[in-house]
Amino acid sequence: MGRRLTRSATGARTAVAHDIHWAGERRTAIGVTCLLYAALLGMDAAFGTLDTTRGTLWTGLAVLAFVILLPLRVSTAPGVLSARGLLTGNTVRTDSLASISWSDGVAQRMVLRDTEGNAVEVDPTVLVRNPAMWRRFDEDTRTSTRRGTLLCGAVTLRELAARIDRETARTVFQVSGL
Repeated sequence: MGRRLTRSATGARTAVAHDIHWAGERRTAIGVTCLLYAALLGMDAAFGTLDTTRGTLWTGLAVLAFVILLPLRVSTAPGVLSARGLLTGNTVRTDSLASISWSDGVAQRMVLRDTEGNAVEVDPTVLVRNPAMWRRFDEDTRTSTRRGTLLCGAVTLRELAARIDRETARTVFQVSGL
């Protein structure tokens, strides 16, 4: 679940782990956008002020809301983490990371930079709630640490690992009834 076998450039089969919650979040973004759009059109129609200009404005607002609400589609493969949005996509080499940092704010983000200059911004909860992705990412970051390329962010990585361990322990205790 959340994993798929694909062929690499050399023809070898590799496991790609995807965010297993992405489809549900996409449905939520679509639902919220449709409700907003219907409410705006419905209110305008009820007040008798709906015309082509206002309809176009509400359509644009609904599209903008969808673009903002649609989460990135994150996936990991051996040595690579990719995050694709509606119009853009970024990939970073996780086996040659140079830095890991936190971007604080309303929505916490983890910024990954590799030695080639590529950067990806990812919500850390994606890794927390997808064990297959976390295992792949953790293995690759250990490779970065062994190679000596990860110069900044070891503390950040340990904090994330501790968070994932807490979540895993909490889940085990809940399932076992303790």
